[in-house]
Amino acid sequence: MRLSTIAGGYDGRTDSGHRHMIEGHRAPGDITHATLSVFFLALLVVSTFWVLSPFLTSGLWAAIVCIATWPILLRLEAIAAGRRWAAVTIMSVTILLVVFVPVFLAVSAIVNNAQNITTEIRSFESITLPPAPAWVAQVPLGGDRIAAAWSRFAALDADQRSAALTPYAQAALHWFAVQAGSIGTMLLQFLLATIISAIGLAKGESIRDGILRFATRLGGQQGHDAAMLAAQTIRAVVLGVVVTAVVQAAIAGAGLLITGVPAAALLTAVTLFLCLSQLGPLPVLVPASIWLFWSGQSVAGTTLLVITGVAAPFDNIVRPLLIRRGANLPLLLIFAGVLGGLIAFGIIGLFIGPVVLIVAHSLLARWVSAERDGAPVAT
Repeated sequence: MRLSTIAGGYDGRTDSGHRHMIEGHRAPGDITHATLSVFFLALLVVSTFWVLSPFLTSGLWAAIVCIATWPILLRLEAIAAGRRWAAVTIMSVTILLVVFVPVFLAVSAIVNNAQNITTEIRSFESITLPPAPAWVAQVPLGGDRIAAAWSRFAALDADQRSAALTPYAQAALHWFAVQAGSIGTMLLQFLLATIISAIGLAKGESIRDGILRFATRLGGQQGHDAAMLAAQTIRAVVLGVVVTAVVQAAIAGAGLLITGVPAAALLTAVTLFLCLSQLGPLPVLVPASIWLFWSGQSVAGTTLLVITGVAAPFDNIVRPLLIRRGANLPLLLIFAGVLGGLIAFGIIGLFIGPVVLIVAHSLLARWVSAERDGAPVAT
């Protein structure tokens, strides 16, 4: 008798025979086995998502930061004689100072002033509103209604004017405060995002290769191309949308500060989010200019109008150039993705929306092209 037989037959042939025996007893259409397999796989996926859900928002922000700043990291690493840790440290400090701190301060300014907006509106009580200009009534599609509403508002006294404005301003700022969440939670998310982005930058090649292998395994060459296109889209949005919005808000904020407009920090923060939302700085700068003229500060009002003329068209000129520099992508899809993503997902949707639309457009275009050419389409 062989030793392997005495030991229980734990050689390869016996294990193989044991597996074949089990598979032989399992029916080909074992519904119970298939159901339990799917159940435990779904349970594993849900449990994994549940455990990682507290880090999901921070992880998304960190992924966006890593993708957008990867070329800069490589340049810093070359300057630092190949020392990745030095380049990552510089990038992490820069991210905190340039990206997260301004956004955090902007949100803090808006949320903190949301509670004191009634006091701020009281400063408008001393302003005497003139009657509506004659040209307002001649504006097509509603000029008469605008002129009538202007005249009714100008006829109100100071207390009535404040009572009319306060509910709208408080409702708008309260909505923003609810959307922004608590400042402590946001600060924690920012710190987590910085830590995760530092790890991602330090292990960038390994993470990139893993994502590309997963995308290739999932969708073949199309999956690989979709992952690369998503990265290009994020980089283009950061260059074209975020950088443009920050510069626009900086120009507008400088104008508000120079001309002495009250609550300049609050208005600059609002301008930043308006620019990120693709609405531009005009909803803040035009009323501020009108207020300066009505309060008798003609020089300051003219100065702010000139600055408005510089800041307002800035995005239309610079943004397409920056987006084209990041990636040669359809501008219409990027703008639609930015607006739709912002409405659907909040601030993080600025990046999620364009990625979804661009990748969907690319896959659909390839599918239609393959069908037209008579080539087989992978599904």
